[in-house]
Amino acid sequence: MPLLKLEKLARLWRNARRWFAIIGLLSVAATLTGCGAVRLAYNNAPDLSYWWLDGYLDLDSPQSLKLRSDLQALQTWHRKEELPQIADMLKNLQAAAPSNVTGEQVCQLSRYLETRFQTVLDRTTPTALAIAPTLTLAQLDHLARAWDKRNQEWREEWMDGTPQDRLNRRMKSALDRTESFYGRLSDTQKQALRAQLDASAFDAATQYKETMRRQKDILQTLRALKATPSTELQQQAEVRALLLRSTQSPDPAFQQYTERIRSNFCDSAAELHNGTSPAQRQKLQQTLQAYEADVRVLMQR
Repeated sequence: MPLLKLEKLARLWRNARRWFAIIGLLSVAATLTGCGAVRLAYNNAPDLSYWWLDGYLDLDSPQSLKLRSDLQALQTWHRKEELPQIADMLKNLQAAAPSNVTGEQVCQLSRYLETRFQTVLDRTTPTALAIAPTLTLAQLDHLARAWDKRNQEWREEWMDGTPQDRLNRRMKSALDRTESFYGRLSDTQKQALRAQLDASAFDAATQYKETMRRQKDILQTLRALKATPSTELQQQAEVRALLLRSTQSPDPAFQQYTERIRSNFCDSAAELHNGTSPAQRQKLQQTLQAYEADVRVLMQR
């Protein structure tokens, strides 16, 4: 496949990976570029996921074969079992779009999406159990360097600059996402969105601290597997515990922070939606309808 084609697919995948969060109505991740972007990215998801993971781990041939095979199987399962549920949810959201919503209704949807996401993660656990103990110290060093680069980019986006600079960047991102669903916002709506972001419980330093904890935990645990003789069952138990700590932080302070973020998001999303016009809600319906059509096409393959 030509290099330019691969780069285009990679860009689409970066957008479409976030698309799965749109399923949450107002958690709207990133604006998709062009009709069929979701379908193109989804159909190429096993290859794109492999390239993304290989960029972090520099996998060897046996690891690559295992990962590619498992990613293909994951997509087959997801297409059959998960896409119908996503399509039905998008259809239900279309019916609800013209009406006002409460923060609790948004939170119910958020919790449902977390359940769907956890189902996918659970499906990937056997792959992690098989590959994680085989990672070499050189591969873990490669992972650490890749994380260092990503962490620097994250700090530049979310932590650098004055508070006003950071708010401006968040506002641009949030506005792009919101208008991709509702169409252009009025000046009054933009002001309300900015006020929500300014009052948000989001704290980049807290997020970054948790990211550092997880990365340190992963590297220490996997390096310990190489240094300490253990049985296969012991290794699997260590990896299972690591996966749990990586998806559910053991830090009580971060758990409380996460709940504040959820509550804040639900109330803000409901307030934003309830302040939209009939024309904007119609645009939301049309956008959700287009996503549903994409999903139903994908189900047929």
